[in-house]
Amino acid sequence: MTISKFAAGAALAAMLAAAPAANAGCLTGAAVGGVAGHYAGHHAVVGAIGGCVVGHHMAVMKKRREAAARAAARNGGPPPRP
Repeated sequence: MTISKFAAGAALAAMLAAAPAANAGCLTGAAVGGVAGHYAGHHAVVGAIGGCVVGHHMAVMKKRREAAARAAARNGGPPPRP
């Protein structure tokens, strides 16, 4: 088990180091996922990786919604539906 945790940690570190600007939401999600994974059976690394993926996805979706709302306001149209 130690090698797989090490590999997962190394993969997470590589994702964080590869493109720091593109990792919006990853650190927050990783922190929350790590805590949740720890309390759900000592799977903190797996929880951190999953939290990073979910946090990044949520940040990207929020950014897209905000951009669509700005475009609608600029064009005078109704705001987009959630």
